[in-house]
Amino acid sequence: MKVRKAVIPAAGLGTRMLPATKTVPKEMLPLVDKPVIQYIIEEAVAAGIEDILIVTNRAKSAMDDYFDYYPELETRLNQAGKEKELFEVRRAADLANIFYVRQKETKGLGHAIWRAKRFVGDEPFAVLLGDDIMKAQVPVTRQLIDAAETYSASAVGVQYVATEAISKYSSVKVTPLEGRVFRVSDMNEKPTPEQMLSNYAILGRYVLTPQIFDILENLTPGYGGEIQLTDGLQKLCHTAPMVAVDFEGRRYDTGNLRGFLEATIDFALDHPQTGDWLAQFIRSKAKSL
Repeated sequence: MKVRKAVIPAAGLGTRMLPATKTVPKEMLPLVDKPVIQYIIEEAVAAGIEDILIVTNRAKSAMDDYFDYYPELETRLNQAGKEKELFEVRRAADLANIFYVRQKETKGLGHAIWRAKRFVGDEPFAVLLGDDIMKAQVPVTRQLIDAAETYSASAVGVQYVATEAISKYSSVKVTPLEGRVFRVSDMNEKPTPEQMLSNYAILGRYVLTPQIFDILENLTPGYGGEIQLTDGLQKLCHTAPMVAVDFEGRRYDTGNLRGFLEATIDFALDHPQTGDWLAQFIRSKAKSL
């Protein structure tokens, strides 16, 4: 079970980050010195992914342009002797084989994944949500791929969340297998504390078998009147093996302002050009509060 392909759903309207996302795709907002989606693609590549499909909409052509060559800019940088900048511009375009398909109607995450059916074919594939940035020593996608290959199963990335926060996520019913890996037998979307199956919530990373496409194609709309990926995964885990990986790493939801700012500060503190300066700035700012 070799996972070579990944799908990144990035067709959302970015309503949680308005007005900044009125004309700029939320995935293209800069996180220190790179757009959010580049971190996600770099994670996929580090996990061994070769081909990546980004599911977009009509307002997100900026992503297509960003991961392409820009001869005029590259020529100017070369003439100016800006070798570092030239390297970074070219590197973004050479990260992976990147393809695009549009979600022509806003029908939910499950529908966006279904749009990848022809791209995926009959192979297992990874899904990395376009809002979720992961900071981990071992790429979270790699952690899921390893578990999926070990157990010949689909895999979902989970972490423990507080009971009062579970209604923001999908809750999974699990039984221990080994270490940080669990068997999944059920799940539900945005449950109340009374409905939740456990405190383990799915957080933005999946490795799925192509069986999911037939399920999604025949799924009726669920929560919010949309085709929910969780509803499809619930059916899948009832008929085929699925594991949950309590992944090691920090997840940031960059689709909302607080998560975006948390990620910006943490990544800037780790950046060689900004880390020392920002740490000193924060210390001096804290003293004045």
